[in-house]
Amino acid sequence: MPSLGPTELILILVIVVIFFGVGRLPEVFGAVGKGLREFRKASAGEDEEVKSSEESSSSESSDS
Repeated sequence: MPSLGPTELILILVIVVIFFGVGRLPEVFGAVGKGLREFRKASAGEDEEVKSSEESSSSESSDS
């Protein structure tokens, strides 16, 4: 995945400002931040589920 330099980030920010307007920027970035937090929580929870299912399946196989 290519890295984003400062020029690309500024260009993206300008496009977002043009598209949404200055007044809605806090709302837009707040929604993006909330989405990222939920994504991280979901992916972390998914990892925990996989670990717990692996542990339970290994304990079941050792019981037999």
